Amino acid sequence: MKILLPLLAAAGSLVSRPAAAQVSRINDFNAIGWYVYEGDHALGERWQIHTEYQLRRINFITDRQQSLLRAGFAYKVMPRFKVGGGYTRLVTHPYGDHPVADAGSYPEQRFYEDVELSDEVGRFALEQRIRLEQRWIGVPGASGSLGNSAVWNRQNRVRYQLALAFPLQGPTLDDGEWYLTAFDEVFLNFGREITTNVFNQNRIGGGLGYRVHDNFRLEFQYLNQITHHFDPDPRTGFPVYEFNNGFRLGLTYNLTLID
Repeated sequence: MKILLPLLAAAGSLVSRPAAAQVSRINDFNAIGWYVYEGDHALGERWQIHTEYQLRRINFITDRQQSLLRAGFAYKVMPRFKVGGGYTRLVTHPYGDHPVADAGSYPEQRFYEDVELSDEVGRFALEQRIRLEQRWIGVPGASGSLGNSAVWNRQNRVRYQLALAFPLQGPTLDDGEWYLTAFDEVFLNFGREITTNVFNQNRIGGGLGYRVHDNFRLEFQYLNQITHHFDPDPRTGFPVYEFNNGFRLGLTYNLTLID
């Protein structure tokens, strides 16, 4: 935790810097609804297969925003510490008053590497994750009908997430009980091509969770997302910031594939 506090402080300054330093910018406000499935499926005591699908909508449910499919693996180095990696496929659709591109939907492919640390402080269950992403973003307008692209832009990103859960019906969380849940995740761009847009986005959320079984949970959270577009507005040259507010409905279901 002590090692990661300087990273949080630096990230906080980057989040606040655009508001303080940019006198002229474009703000784009959207209502979002994210529907998320996640599952970590055990292959023995140490190995896991990760599966994930996210359907992200604008105006809560009526319009398309993004579709995300992720698959990977994880290895428990110690009971509270694991590493992993995998692949993500994302398709972004035009949305909002200032879409990234007017030319239509475009794909993105990523490889990622994770380091995760879990801990307990009193009744709080804490989880920290650092994720590195190597991103290939399809150029809007060069995408085909199946989401393929002839031209790709290469970018790198690092993400840090802190999540917590707090049981509401006793000192520990058991089956059939409610809990509070919250998280914050900051995204920072890095690499030779990054100049003025180090800050990529921040997500913060909180709400209620329900543990159906030790491998099955449901969560409903308020979600706030601030995103800085990589390219400025083509007409004015001003930076574009999205302020997206809505909810995240999550389902976690973990299977034991091999004892």
